[in-house]
Amino acid sequence: MARSDDRDPFDLFDEWFAKAEADEPRDPNAMALATADAEGRPNVRMVLLKGVDPAGFVFYTNFESQKGTELLANPNAALCFYWKSLQKQVRVQGAITPVSDEEADAYFESRARDSRIGAWASQQSRPMAGRFDLEKAVARYAAKYAVGAVPRPAYWSGFRLAPDRFEFWDERPFRLHDRLVFIRRDSGWDTEKLYP
Repeated sequence: MARSDDRDPFDLFDEWFAKAEADEPRDPNAMALATADAEGRPNVRMVLLKGVDPAGFVFYTNFESQKGTELLANPNAALCFYWKSLQKQVRVQGAITPVSDEEADAYFESRARDSRIGAWASQQSRPMAGRFDLEKAVARYAAKYAVGAVPRPAYWSGFRLAPDRFEFWDERPFRLHDRLVFIRRDSGWDTEKLYP
């Protein structure tokens, strides 16, 4: 394993993400989120990145959803970004912590009003008898919050993944891809190249 030159994985991610925002035709902030349930069985689903800084990657959800309960019980996760138009992929692993109430409130307030109503109406990941049940709940909360602000539900917030490992994958001809890994150490980031 080699010591990193002065490269920082967040800087490299920012560079690739800026290209994705310019060139990826839809949802460049889409990422696969992998969690594990109480029996250790993996689950993966697409979520949207809502913020990234040196502290980590932020996304929002219902804490009572499947991903929310799994992350609260096992605060470790992995993310995968794949930008087909760029022929690039970034994998990230690390520990999970909830965002602050202030961060969650600020992001919730930035969402469309109908999305805020939806956060109240949806019992995310739980069985639903039919679509009409959801529509009734939306109508009920739309009436309840017809005037004034729509407050953030206590069960709706965000998580931050603090990376301890990045892998940057860059497609090359004949499947001879470039793979660069950053691993967090007490002294900073170590890097290594992997065979494709």
